[in-house]
Amino acid sequence: MDKEKYKTELLAPAKDLKTGIFAIKSGADAIYIGASEFGARHSAGNSVEDIKKLVEYAHLFNVKVHVTINTILTDEELKKAKILIEELYKIGVDAIIIQDMGITNLAIKGKLPPIVLHASTQCNNREKEKVKFLDKIGFSRVILARELSKEKIKEICEDSNCEIETFIHGALCVSYSGQCYLSYYNGGRSANRGECAQPCRKKYSLTDEQGNILVKDKYLLSMKDFNASKHLKDLVDMGVKSFKIEGRLKDENYVKNVVLFYRKELDKISKKTSSGKIFTEIIPDTRKSFNRDFTSYFLEKREDCYNFDTPKMRGEKIGKVKISGEGWFVLDKNFNLNPQDGICYFKDNDLTGCLINKSVNNKFYINKKIVIPKNTTLYRNIDSMFEKQLSNAKIERKIKINIEYQNGLIRFKDEDNNIAEYKITEQEKPNNEQKMRETLIKQLSKTGDSIFYAEEIKTEGVIPFLPVSKINEIRRNLLEKLKTERIKNYKTEVQKPLKYEKYIKQKSDYHENIHNKEAAEFYEKCGSTITEYSIESQNNFNEKELMRTKHCIKYALNMCKSPKKLYLTDEKGKKYKLEFDCQNCEMVIKQNIAGK
Repeated sequence: MDKEKYKTELLAPAKDLKTGIFAIKSGADAIYIGASEFGARHSAGNSVEDIKKLVEYAHLFNVKVHVTINTILTDEELKKAKILIEELYKIGVDAIIIQDMGITNLAIKGKLPPIVLHASTQCNNREKEKVKFLDKIGFSRVILARELSKEKIKEICEDSNCEIETFIHGALCVSYSGQCYLSYYNGGRSANRGECAQPCRKKYSLTDEQGNILVKDKYLLSMKDFNASKHLKDLVDMGVKSFKIEGRLKDENYVKNVVLFYRKELDKISKKTSSGKIFTEIIPDTRKSFNRDFTSYFLEKREDCYNFDTPKMRGEKIGKVKISGEGWFVLDKNFNLNPQDGICYFKDNDLTGCLINKSVNNKFYINKKIVIPKNTTLYRNIDSMFEKQLSNAKIERKIKINIEYQNGLIRFKDEDNNIAEYKITEQEKPNNEQKMRETLIKQLSKTGDSIFYAEEIKTEGVIPFLPVSKINEIRRNLLEKLKTERIKNYKTEVQKPLKYEKYIKQKSDYHENIHNKEAAEFYEKCGSTITEYSIESQNNFNEKELMRTKHCIKYALNMCKSPKKLYLTDEKGKKYKLEFDCQNCEMVIKQNIAGK
């Protein structure tokens, strides 16, 4: 594969400014981050001031910053969102990620600045026709649903002019994105409003219509985590332009590790869209950062994408308990555990754990006065040494520069052809011309803590005598000037004009999540009759789909041919009706109404 033909973007999450900077240093080509309001991760908001700082740092490396405004909005919130978008445009944000078509309607009517628009996965982008519709409207990018096969992704890429973005790593929503109302039904916390309470990570029991318990107290809706690392080459070949890591609530160590890993993998098959080289001693390992075990979901073939045992990280299997006592145990095989390592095991069908305090002759002492039963299988879910390495290791991203001296002119030229020059006016001859040349080369190459590193230094012609202090001053001035040139020459893309196009449905119901007048106008102008607004507007759940998912409990339990009617019951005793669309291999969760 000729990677020179391909340019791809590695898109990393950032819960805040600090995490965003670490993501950039670790090799991200773009960052997505939440603003102060209207993001699908309500607890991961950031001020415009902090986003401005992130933009300024990111653009030094030609890294883009995307801001999420991907919730559905009331009429009043839409007015506030418009002001926020204007502020984000002024500080140089490269794109906003949106769900609400009310924002799209404002853009079509020319009421927004020309900031680039990306259609969030919350727009329910799982059909070729839907992506084509958004493409025709004029969206610069569409972010695909996670449930798609490589075959479907290829079809969409071939049929689209806009950029296509796919997820490649992180947590999976069990429901089609934008189509989950379970959290709102349960406690009024809407996923489409950025307040999901994650009922999918809770325990459920499965019963049939006679009330027989088929599965008791298991995490029946909990998904493993996504890992598409083995499929990157195919996705690049298909035309995917952006590869997204999920995790705007994840910590700095998670972001460092996962971004470094995917930077390394993508560099094998494509060129990055940003600039700079990553310098670090860390050898990334995604298995050691939080995960619920991995699945590539539906990319190639249907996998066991669920984890009914736990929604927590289990980690690597380390062995079984050979003997134990209160606060200590011995393993049945040699395994090196360190103080502050986390170990876990299943007790009464739940994952529980503790920390290692110390070890003496393969006898491990823990931080709880408990007895772990003999033959219990243990797992390590926190590798303290690896976490420490991630926290302490130096990660730097630097721009390559070539330095030339020619007959009194010093030129610094970076990898993106930005140039800074200094003309030497001194004419005093050095006592030792060779030593002067060596001193000049040595001092100019000391880029220190700057964002640059010198790869090549060439000198031609006579070099006058220059004190070391003068050379250092010249170097500092040129590096600062080059940094300024990079900022000045950064080009923010502009959103092309948008327009109305015929919608793929003649009638628009609650699935379109229409929550304000501008969104309603958008669908009407696109030729679709609105039959109802969003579920959050009406609070009517009768016969509504609380969730539609490609994860099918019947399939998971090898019950595909069973005619039984099935129900889920949560820990509070609330019952849900399950329906099965076997033709599309999809499961639907609905409100259970007695007698229906």
